[in-house]
Amino acid sequence: MKRGDYFKPIRLLCGGLFVTVLFADGDPQLSTTVGTGLFDAQKGGEIYMASCQGCHMVDGKGANGAGFYPSLVGNVRLMSAQTTLETVTNGLRGMPGFREYLTDEQIAEVVNYVRTNFGNDFKGAVSAADVPK
Repeated sequence: MKRGDYFKPIRLLCGGLFVTVLFADGDPQLSTTVGTGLFDAQKGGEIYMASCQGCHMVDGKGANGAGFYPSLVGNVRLMSAQTTLETVTNGLRGMPGFREYLTDEQIAEVVNYVRTNFGNDFKGAVSAADVPK
């Protein structure tokens, strides 16, 4: 078994749960635009609650157990807006990329949200034009 294979079933399970939540019917907070796979939420906090809190928790403290979900509280890695944009857009390690699910505007909104909440106060808001293509 190669390093990283141990968590593969967990990542697949979490990815399956994400897709299940993404396409859940009846909850307006989780509704999608038909045919695009995009969240309706437009504000950073709404997007965080709809797509990030499941792993990073409501308070941004993350979780550790069946997988590792980093804390966003006072996280100096969020200091780099570009790195944060790339992570949300393309994913990193076990975290899926959200390019297929969020517009560039939504990605910028949620990145700005996590960089200015949870004890973070990083300057330099990003815009849709900054999202990696």
